[in-house]
Amino acid sequence: MDDFVIANGLKVHYKTTGTGQDVLLLHGWGCNTEIWKNLQTGLETNYRVTSIDFPGFGKSEEPKEVWGVEQYTCCTEDLIKNLNLVDPVLIGHSFGGRVSILLSSRNHNIKKVILTDSAGVKPQNTKISVSRIFSKMKKLSTKIIGEKATEKLVKPFVNTMASEDYKNASGMMKEILKKVVDEDLQHVMPQIKASTLLIWGANDTATPVSDAKIMENLIPDAGLVVFPGCTHFSFLENPAYYQSIVENFLKS
Repeated sequence: MDDFVIANGLKVHYKTTGTGQDVLLLHGWGCNTEIWKNLQTGLETNYRVTSIDFPGFGKSEEPKEVWGVEQYTCCTEDLIKNLNLVDPVLIGHSFGGRVSILLSSRNHNIKKVILTDSAGVKPQNTKISVSRIFSKMKKLSTKIIGEKATEKLVKPFVNTMASEDYKNASGMMKEILKKVVDEDLQHVMPQIKASTLLIWGANDTATPVSDAKIMENLIPDAGLVVFPGCTHFSFLENPAYYQSIVENFLKS
């Protein structure tokens, strides 16, 4: 099923296939339901699998104000309620992991969570943080030498300093990305009661394995599996291994 639901006041696109225990797939920043296509097909034989486009991505409506992880989590909670999903297993990648962390920390009926190359540990240095400082310098330069001269001066640096996610986002989504990337969720991780599986690419530079080890220490019932040779999209780089581990975890 490919349909829409109103959640947290916005029109949200979702796909539901299969029957059985509910599984909810939450994509990363800049992605949409299509990134879960193979996993959803693989799981739908034994589970009712729902994938969504977060607001601002895919076919879903964009937020009308600057949302943080809290608003995206409220939206997901509203979607779960409106779609009558029963204590779904959460599978979150990157940004979807952020939402999974906050949602499961306060919804203890959720029994299982799979965090894949998840965000949630605030990085010490990010391109967005650097670009924010750079933006202030740009404003000061504009006052001194003018807008045209400033644009000519800074253009060579923009492509190297801003992340691809940031460059490709709309004005509203740029502001949202700046907000969510600065949110640290370590304080809620000890409140997660769900059995939590962490799956990581050994060569992930966006959310390094060191983040996974922090999560493993903070989440009471957590275990870590590292995929050799994989990066931030471990579930796409080794899909057969990923699905095998996910299915074993869901059956356990």
